[in-house]
Amino acid sequence: MSKLSIVSELWAFLKIRKKWWLLPILFFLVVLGGLILLTQGSALAPFIYSIF
Repeated sequence: MSKLSIVSELWAFLKIRKKWWLLPILFFLVVLGGLILLTQGSALAPFIYSIF
C-alpha cells in the first residue's frame, strides 16, 4: 500500500464522516514528528526532549 493511498483514504474518511476536528491533531503530530526527525542528531535534541 503506498503512502499516497493512505493519505487519500484518510482525506476521504475526514470528508465523508465530517471529522474536521481531527485535522489540527494530525497537523500537530506531523509537525512534532518532523521536529524530532530534524533535531535527532543535533545539539538541540536535549532541549527539545526537556520540553516534553
